[in-house]
Amino acid sequence: MLAVLFLWALFAGESGAGGPERHYRVKAGDTLWSIAERSYGGDPREGIWKLEQRNHLSSATLVPGQLLLVPS
Repeated sequence: MLAVLFLWALFAGESGAGGPERHYRVKAGDTLWSIAERSYGGDPREGIWKLEQRNHLSSATLVPGQLLLVPS
């Protein structure tokens, strides 16, 4: 039984239960904070981190028309 549990834990993959990513086109006046507030519940700082990591952003500067991937 322990061997089966160990093997299951070892080979279990991502379930995909988080949902698909979506795209967001930046509008004039948008900030990472405002996008994170609209896209995620709770503390927007965690959402900002997710947006920065997923989009490989090196600064908080956004350009109108920029396309962002918004992870779930």
